[in-house]
Amino acid sequence: MRVMAIDYGDARTGIAVSDLLASLCGDAFTIAEWDPVRLSQRIAQEVRSRGVERLVLGLPRNMDGTEGPRAEKTRAFQKLLEAETGLEVQLWDERRTSVDAHQILHAAGKKARQHKRQVDAVAASLILEAYLGTLH
Repeated sequence: MRVMAIDYGDARTGIAVSDLLASLCGDAFTIAEWDPVRLSQRIAQEVRSRGVERLVLGLPRNMDGTEGPRAEKTRAFQKLLEAETGLEVQLWDERRTSVDAHQILHAAGKKARQHKRQVDAVAASLILEAYLGTLH
């Protein structure tokens, strides 16, 4: 079973896809798209072409666990994705994934300006890894 994790963003969205055994992150990339409808269509194409069977969407929460406007946008995007892909989209608490992604990139020696282009893919990978950890 292949799993896709999504770190939904305003201009760029991180995508991470597991291997066939749903044990490792097999690929991570970003999609540069600001329109939610077009983004959901692009993700649906990736889902079909990669044989993804399960979708996990990062849900941004405040550090105290409450939800703000960003979480509301994410829930609306969840419904778009479900309609476009025909798959149930599981929400996943993504607190600190972007912070952790920046730290990982910094530790890897990436320059700060490179972080902006890669952080969403790394954040999606962290969401995917956390989710996959609950399966095994």
